[in-house]
Amino acid sequence: MDNQTYGSSLFGSYGAGDPSLNVPVTSSSSSSFSPYLNIDPRFINQGSEFILPEGQKHKRGRFELAFSQIGGSVMLGALYGGLNGIRVGRTATADLTGKVRMSQMLNIVTKQGASSANAIGVVALMYSIFGFTLEKIRGTEDDINTVGAATMTGMLYGSAGGLPRVAKGGAIGLVLAAAYCLYQHKDRVKGIGGQTM
Repeated sequence: MDNQTYGSSLFGSYGAGDPSLNVPVTSSSSSSFSPYLNIDPRFINQGSEFILPEGQKHKRGRFELAFSQIGGSVMLGALYGGLNGIRVGRTATADLTGKVRMSQMLNIVTKQGASSANAIGVVALMYSIFGFTLEKIRGTEDDINTVGAATMTGMLYGSAGGLPRVAKGGAIGLVLAAAYCLYQHKDRVKGIGGQTM
């Protein structure tokens, strides 16, 4: 019964007792090479789960963080725009009923969500590009890069509105980045504020 042939296919028949099919996949102390995996199993599950260059800290840089920042900003922008679209759509379609109102509501929510997601995503993209460029130019990652990138992002975002909008956008970026940096280092700020002179 071990030599029973179970079927045939395009590649030939196979049997349960075929010795060529009886090859262990797992590694044991006597066999260190698996013909199916074509790798030495002793190298699997060794060391850290993450691949980092030798001597690098376990901290992600600005470039790696940029992807999640941009994606998260787009998602938050779409959420904000969708909620704003519901608010605007309820008042704009108050005189409509039925399927016409539902269609108009969906159009308004979709348009508002896409518009806000695009605007906030562009701001996050500009911030990430400026931050990454400053990090490469200065050769270090610190709060100066954060404040500089936010200020330049605000200035560039407001540049279409003339010089007053450039100044206003830069000031908004500067204030937001400074508040973020102060929040990130609140323990140091408390230590400085608690010292008497």
